[in-house]
Amino acid sequence: MVNALRALRAPVASRSNALHAGAWWLWALGLAVAASRTTNPLLLGLLVGVAGYVVAARRTDAPWARSYGAFVKLGLLVIGVRVLFSVALGSPIAGTHVLFTLPEVPMPGWADGVRIGGRVFAEQIVFALYDGAKLATLLICVGAANALANPARLLKSLPGALYEAGVAVVVAMTFAPNMVADVLRLRTARRLRGRPTGGVRAVAQIGLPVLEGALERSVAVAASMDARGYGRTAQVPPAVRHTTTALTLGGLLGVCAGSYGLLAAEGARYGVPLLAAGLAAAAVGLWLGGRRSVRSRYRPDRWGARSWLVAGSGAAVAALMIRAATVPGSEALHPGVVPLTAPELPLWPALSVLIGLLPAFVAPVPVGVKESSR
Repeated sequence: MVNALRALRAPVASRSNALHAGAWWLWALGLAVAASRTTNPLLLGLLVGVAGYVVAARRTDAPWARSYGAFVKLGLLVIGVRVLFSVALGSPIAGTHVLFTLPEVPMPGWADGVRIGGRVFAEQIVFALYDGAKLATLLICVGAANALANPARLLKSLPGALYEAGVAVVVAMTFAPNMVADVLRLRTARRLRGRPTGGVRAVAQIGLPVLEGALERSVAVAASMDARGYGRTAQVPPAVRHTTTALTLGGLLGVCAGSYGLLAAEGARYGVPLLAAGLAAAAVGLWLGGRRSVRSRYRPDRWGARSWLVAGSGAAVAALMIRAATVPGSEALHPGVVPLTAPELPLWPALSVLIGLLPAFVAPVPVGVKESSR
């Protein structure tokens, strides 16, 4: 029993036992799918807490690991913008508790149904908060994946058929982490020089160098990949190319339709079959397309048992939340606003969300995190 517990204990992270980057993304996407099935602020807050705890326990000191705070701030901004639009443009929610009244702009007859200003109800504010919190939780889950997954190692694990998109993926996935690192570096430099780091003027002076530096470094990485022969192809028969294109495009369309079915409350029945069929077709297409790639991988990342546990915990959270949204008594997942009622924390969905904490105990511990915990 003691030996079994020691085997499950998370080891110190090294190059040989590093967790696969794709496992972090699957875990985060599972949490995001769970967030899309509810507007209960208590469950959404629990999802954010789970993602934040795992990030705090397993992120490294790499530049991309600092992007999580930026995503949290972006989520708060989304909530504020959603509430602001609800106040300025009105809401379809008919409330009874008037908070205040804004001057209403008269609209022409062709703009019936559009309102600017007017009465602002407490019900519409609460509805906007719930809706904005849902989107903010999705962004924070994506931010958790950005903070935990090494973008370079994730790119290395892409199938060979996706080499055309590889350069674009490098630029996209390294832009945000580089931008966050540049912001911290420039703010520290300004603070050492005695200059202000807050306010509109400071942001305007920092913004352009940050964007330019982050983009230049991302493009430099893409250029170095191209100079090393990334994307070199081999000749394959035309029939194989056409079959690959049809399977890949058809599979991706199936994945998009299936994902929409899973995210929409009324499409859960057809979402899973379409998603499974799309993934199967896309996998076959990518396998055939990989025959065009002649590049090799140096020390490829392995998908071990801990990667399965991390990815499986996210999938379990998503599956249990989808199931909870279809059974009787799922009203607590979408608390009503007319009349205004306090949201309740449903027991089983909350316990299913806690499964997402598993990576904090089974994923390898970064060296810096272990040293700081002593």
